[in-house]
Amino acid sequence: MSSAPSALTALRRPRLLITEVLAGAVTTLALIPEVISFSIIAGVDPKVSLIASVVLAISMSILGGRPAMITAAAGAVALVVAPLVREHGVEYLLPTVVLAGLVQIAFGLGGLARLMRFIPRSVMLGFVNALGILIFIAQVPHVVDVPWVVYPLFALTIAIVVGLPRLTKAVPAPLVAIIIVTAIAMIGHLDVPTVGDQGDVAGGLPGITPLLVPLNVETLQLIWPTALSVAFVGLMETLLTAKLVDDITETKSHKGRESWALGVANIVAGLWGGIAGCAMIGQTVVNVKLGRARTRISTFVAGALLLALVTVLSDVMEQIPMVALAAVMMVVAITTVNVHSIRPSTLRRMPLSETLVMVVTVAIVVATSNLAIGVGCGVLLAIVLFARRVAHVVTVTRDAGDTVRYRVSGPLFFGSSNDLVEQFSYADDIAHEVVIDLSAAQIWDASTVSALDSVQAKYREHGITVTFSGLDERSTQFHGRLTGTLG
Repeated sequence: MSSAPSALTALRRPRLLITEVLAGAVTTLALIPEVISFSIIAGVDPKVSLIASVVLAISMSILGGRPAMITAAAGAVALVVAPLVREHGVEYLLPTVVLAGLVQIAFGLGGLARLMRFIPRSVMLGFVNALGILIFIAQVPHVVDVPWVVYPLFALTIAIVVGLPRLTKAVPAPLVAIIIVTAIAMIGHLDVPTVGDQGDVAGGLPGITPLLVPLNVETLQLIWPTALSVAFVGLMETLLTAKLVDDITETKSHKGRESWALGVANIVAGLWGGIAGCAMIGQTVVNVKLGRARTRISTFVAGALLLALVTVLSDVMEQIPMVALAAVMMVVAITTVNVHSIRPSTLRRMPLSETLVMVVTVAIVVATSNLAIGVGCGVLLAIVLFARRVAHVVTVTRDAGDTVRYRVSGPLFFGSSNDLVEQFSYADDIAHEVVIDLSAAQIWDASTVSALDSVQAKYREHGITVTFSGLDERSTQFHGRLTGTLG
């Protein structure tokens, strides 16, 4: 993969700069309804979430390791903090967010972001497909049980978003659709649900968030479970989204930098806003797919424009029909789903275990509305199925002669070596020298060393000495360090 184009490159090329600015504008409009929904779920004032989103978007556009990925107050974090706010009050959010940010900084600086390489493709496909489903489901309430005039506006929005790119890609079709539909609604004085109906979004800038709880052991005991959940849910969604953007743009990102930057951004957002966030997956897809953004300029513009809408243009923002935003996000949802992965021809060729992991990931994400839980369960299932599959690839063959030679082939670990002791003919090998050839095998854990010690012990009971041969240097050192010490 190549590196993403820099912001300096965009500033030197007017056409690219315009693309970035327009992409940031349409992303801002896509942010608003979800951020307001976040505040409702989390039990905080909508203005708090909007200002925190401004801080997150601008901070990550400067510090983050994945250009063009939008970060704001997200629903996944809302689900985590909601019980804390409901049971103990909103004043505990600040220390929770700061602690979560510190954990994320430690995660990034410790290089733990590299663990993302262990997420299988089947889990990633499940993540992407579940994301598309969740985005689509979240928009349904905006087009059900609404005035009839909403439906022509919905159809017009879809027609513009789908049709305009066939005529020109100079401006993002979603931005054009939202402007036109908003103008029609305002000029025609149409009675349709608007952004203003979702919550109060007007108001000035807040000051520094006051600390209203004591910093003591009791507070730490109360907040640390929620803080860890916020940290790891935010990291998982952010790093998965970064990987998705890497694939879409065919460029690489710095996952470690993205991790610690998220921690810094969350601390700043907590101090000036009061709430945490993470990567906004749907809005990021809007930015990089529909808006064709590739640099930090788009996410900076998104944060700056959201700030302008909250502080200066709130009257305009309140007039945007929800149906326009819902229609845009429905198109995003459909384009997000990896259609190739669910085609019957693809499913027939894929191993059953891979399909099962994808389906389970999708099912859990949709059932819980929590991407992190679904991905975690998908990874665990993939590990179990992989271990089960690999456990059966180890073979032991016997070649009898003056010297009985056993040849062991395959990776030896707890799953494959547990029944290794049963693969040898101890009684039949009496009066023979026994050599166990491990040149086609590798020792990966203490379970295997223990199994080989048991094999030696059983032969010793029959008065036979066993020689191990062919081990590579790493396996030899590993075996030599543990053999005879495991009891």
